[in-house]
Amino acid sequence: MLYRPFWSTILCGLIAVAWPSGSTALADGLEPGLWQVTTRTQTGGVIGPPHESSKCLTPQDTSDLATTFSPVSQTVNSECAPMERSFDGSRLNWRLTCKGQLDMELTGEFNFENPRHYMGTVQTKAAMADTVMLNSQQSVEGRWVSACPQ
Repeated sequence: MLYRPFWSTILCGLIAVAWPSGSTALADGLEPGLWQVTTRTQTGGVIGPPHESSKCLTPQDTSDLATTFSPVSQTVNSECAPMERSFDGSRLNWRLTCKGQLDMELTGEFNFENPRHYMGTVQTKAAMADTVMLNSQQSVEGRWVSACPQ
């Protein structure tokens, strides 16, 4: 799943979430440009150290936040149901479930607070043969830094 804001692979490469890339302010959206994203992951009650990354969001990325910040399934030996998604311009919620060799459920909630700041949470649950393989939550915060370098 392509979540163009700043993540890498989730669920052993079966579902990927990437972060967007851009430089114009949108009324209810995000401003294209260089974004700093801080991700904190909690797994099994343990919170890992914050991970910081940066990514340029293009005007195309910021013109369709629902697509940019939603997963795109890339599964092997699993079938995914159509994604459930709602977006009101400032809040995005989605849910993706897949069944097969690896059963997984991903849910995401994002709040685009203003054109230069957003917060989000992504929960990932995965099981194989009824054995939990992964149960984690990621908190994500994005802050606009500048126009993208040329």
